[in-house]
Amino acid sequence: MYYFLCNLSFIDLLFTSCSIPKILHDEFSNRRTISVTGCLTQMNLALFLGIAECMLLAIMAYDRYIAICFPLYYTVIMSWRVCNRITVVMWSGSFILSRVPTIIKPLVFCRGNQLNHVACEILVVLELACGDLSTLKTFMFFQTFFVLISPLVFIVVSYICIIASLLGIHSAYGRSKAFSTCVSHLTVVIMFYGTSMTMYMGQARFSSTLKYISLTYGVVTPVLNPFIYSLRNKEVKEAFKKILSKYSVM
Repeated sequence: MYYFLCNLSFIDLLFTSCSIPKILHDEFSNRRTISVTGCLTQMNLALFLGIAECMLLAIMAYDRYIAICFPLYYTVIMSWRVCNRITVVMWSGSFILSRVPTIIKPLVFCRGNQLNHVACEILVVLELACGDLSTLKTFMFFQTFFVLISPLVFIVVSYICIIASLLGIHSAYGRSKAFSTCVSHLTVVIMFYGTSMTMYMGQARFSSTLKYISLTYGVVTPVLNPFIYSLRNKEVKEAFKKILSKYSVM
């Protein structure tokens, strides 16, 4: 669990680093510009990290499923070798999926140079591209389905199995303790997938609030993730207390 949490923290750190510094600079500057290279770099990084987080949340759901439904076999099924292989597939798969759109249809811009957005999101950048984008949009539709819907369905199925397993526990305390390990993950899933699906699957309806929705999953969710997992995790709270007591003694 902590191994995957480290990966989630690393993704959140990169996610916020590729957009927040530029957003803060623009807020305190009269010259709110970005180069084409910088914009495309920001767009590809955000796409890559967003896909990686979608996959990682599904992997974490599977990890919780094994831990609760097969506790005696957990260390065997989720061995370090398996975890490392899953992580490699996640990172490499995310990179390939994020690069395919630009390979299929390299973007050529001819519709001005102003983005009505706080960052270079792919949906907003596409509004400035010209030419026949039907192939790219078709691919993005299937990519969105694969990246968002498929992991979400996997997460839902995992939690259905978890709930079915918890119902078989006769002790109310045992059920509560087992499910408490899933609350943090469920909270992050709802926040991330809720805003991401609104952004990428309902953009026509919510176009006026596009920038605020992207700020939610691109800035607010990564900032809240450490607090969500820390406040719900007994071991993390104990470690934090030890650090505080150490510095208070010094």
